[in-house]
Amino acid sequence: MRSFTVAAAFAALAVANPLPQEIDWAAVDALAPIPTVTIPVVDVSAQASTVAYEPSAAATSIAAAVKASGVDSDAPTGLKARGAAICKPQPLGAGPAPKEDTPEAFLAYPEFSTKANAASTPSGYYNTFKDLKASNNAYGYMGYTVLSEYSTDICASKCDAIEGCAAFNLYYERDPTVNPNDQSCANPPSTTNIKCVFWGGPVNGENAKNSGQWRKDFHVVIAGSNGYVSNKIVTPPGCTTPIYLGDAAINAPLDCKGEDTYLGVRIFQKGPFDIAKCAAACEAQADYARAHPPANGGEVKTCKFFNTYMLIKDGSPIGQYCALYKNSWDSSFATNRGQYRGNSKYTISFSYASSNATDPAAACKPKA
Repeated sequence: MRSFTVAAAFAALAVANPLPQEIDWAAVDALAPIPTVTIPVVDVSAQASTVAYEPSAAATSIAAAVKASGVDSDAPTGLKARGAAICKPQPLGAGPAPKEDTPEAFLAYPEFSTKANAASTPSGYYNTFKDLKASNNAYGYMGYTVLSEYSTDICASKCDAIEGCAAFNLYYERDPTVNPNDQSCANPPSTTNIKCVFWGGPVNGENAKNSGQWRKDFHVVIAGSNGYVSNKIVTPPGCTTPIYLGDAAINAPLDCKGEDTYLGVRIFQKGPFDIAKCAAACEAQADYARAHPPANGGEVKTCKFFNTYMLIKDGSPIGQYCALYKNSWDSSFATNRGQYRGNSKYTISFSYASSNATDPAAACKPKA
């Protein structure tokens, strides 16, 4: 993974960038892909699972990392598989099922579509898609639970109870009644589970890529899949209320003095999307800059503004992107809606911007 010192990163700022900053490709290239999460029901004890997240601990860790090694990206982690007993009976789901026990009949079963399309949007959330035949591979997996009914309100209440949960995906899944991990039970009868999956980043139609899987000769498929994203964002201490920029990022030009206000980037790949992570990185950069002023007596460039968002490559999340600036830019400069690099399409979602609450240091805009 790429690493560099804060001093080296700041020294690089002495060379003015003649163009508005784009996505930091060096930082992106240093990242490993986020592992794809699979959510099988393998036994009764696995019918519910949550991932713990402690925001204050995450912010402290990020601040320490920035002070030690500058604006860089944290290392990804992998997932470990576990074994299972042969042909172990699985819990029966509460969902309806078609008379014909085939994956094709499951996908065509009208009751799934009826329920999904009639589902209400819970308070505090907005709906991003309905009635897909795929579940999400989003950012920041936070766990899942199996429900006794197809209820967006119940799923939302469980998401609300999980620190860091920003979205959920509710769907019907065709699962085996025994674990088909041996040829003697390779294609058992099915059951319908109603799954509520929690994510730390946004779910949308673009990252709904999981259309099922094969387990031996049994075909797991998905139907009636709905996605909901929370609109509740907590303002980090010392910051202005975050401004929602949607699917666009700040593309700051050189200011009226011809200077670059961009300080660098950090990309997070662990845990849920959390504005407080970027706020911590901004504060830590400012602390370091004040403690290590330029030897030539030049300007001490401290972070006063940040833009954080989900960076997506071809529909799959790369991580939470955090761009730091020494001056604040208003939403009219949120003009970067992604770009192509080779054959890959990079897009932006869940974008927020926030300034230092006591000293926002508004940018001196260039003359038209």
